[in-house]
Amino acid sequence: MTGIGIISPLGNSAAEVLGNATAGRSAICRIDEPWCKRLVSPLAACVKFSGDEHFDAPKLRMLDRVSQFAIVAARQALDDARFDFENANRQRVGVFLGTGMGGSQTTDDAYHTLYAEQSDRVKPFTILMGMTNAPAAWIGIEYELTGPNLTYSTACSSSAVSIGEAWMRLRNGDLDVAIAGGAEAPLSFGALKAWEALHTLAREDPFDASKSCKPFSKSRSGMVLGEGATIVVLEDWERAIRRGATIHGELIGYGVVTDASHITRPTVTGQAAAMRAGLQAAGCVPASIDTINAHGTGTQANDAVETAAIKQVFGADAYRIPISATKAIHGHLLGASGALEFALSLLAMQHDILLPTMHLEIAAEDCDLDYVPNCARHNVKFNTVMSNSFAFGGTNAVLVARSAQSAAVRCAEGN
Repeated sequence: MTGIGIISPLGNSAAEVLGNATAGRSAICRIDEPWCKRLVSPLAACVKFSGDEHFDAPKLRMLDRVSQFAIVAARQALDDARFDFENANRQRVGVFLGTGMGGSQTTDDAYHTLYAEQSDRVKPFTILMGMTNAPAAWIGIEYELTGPNLTYSTACSSSAVSIGEAWMRLRNGDLDVAIAGGAEAPLSFGALKAWEALHTLAREDPFDASKSCKPFSKSRSGMVLGEGATIVVLEDWERAIRRGATIHGELIGYGVVTDASHITRPTVTGQAAAMRAGLQAAGCVPASIDTINAHGTGTQANDAVETAAIKQVFGADAYRIPISATKAIHGHLLGASGALEFALSLLAMQHDILLPTMHLEIAAEDCDLDYVPNCARHNVKFNTVMSNSFAFGGTNAVLVARSAQSAAVRCAEGN
């Protein structure tokens, strides 16, 4: 990975996001909209972002918030990668983007116009703004990229899948460069009410709303929705070295397994199979994993199942491996979560930091691993990280990466 771009509740740059994640600063808060009184728990993790600071008015009228996030994050990532478009074969540059809900706000606005206002005059760009592939399409248009432009929608694992599928194309020699990640803007009233109906959202903490998401905690009550986008630039190692790029880390494994048992209920077997597939693709044994970024949603079902699945895969090593669950502070970005958490894993590895799992006062009895509770650990060198993304619908995706320093040594040794 030679470029990282992030628009998120924790900040709108990689450095800002890492700083806030390390400090454990929660971006979760009560949202203040006229319709919030109709929500049971009006909580979300919102991005501080204004589209008119990034786009001129004619273009902005064609962009849902989800596309705005994606384009700006892609700009950041390509700037970070110092990508040279003048000398690039744009037919060999692909865009791979994950999103679970696409243009949620546009869809919600159109329904409000039709059903609440009883008007037949919806915005003329409603379809173009709301379609799920709009964020990826706009990135391709922005940079005149004629390689594959693909959108993955596998619920909460969408962006992890997009990164993994991009990596496979690169590994097969189909592309020179891939722009991959995810974007989500699900904080419309309709979407929040629909999620509320599933009874998976957290209750508001009675003392501090920012502490309402509590992965692996005995008092956890659910997840909190967030919004944002994370984009990474992937390219071949030798190509990156030749052009003197800064390398954030090397993606070495991707496992994707379908847990075909229930539309919402995870299983230990499915999650463990995805982790094993990621290890196999990376050519790693379980003992070689130094840390895990957990899916860690804060729901009763997922956290217990994920803990059991980690134990099944890693055995006694499960108690040795530090596990971070950053959704406690940035919320669940649905289709963009996997990319954000993967990027955080890379940044933390670069800076020798184990990120904390916040709001974990008393762990649940069936969640008895080392979740790095409440405080980051500094000056901890680690070379290999696993990032888990599991999803409604059963698509479980796991990414495995190693540090740039470790990768350089292996390349020098011919491995």
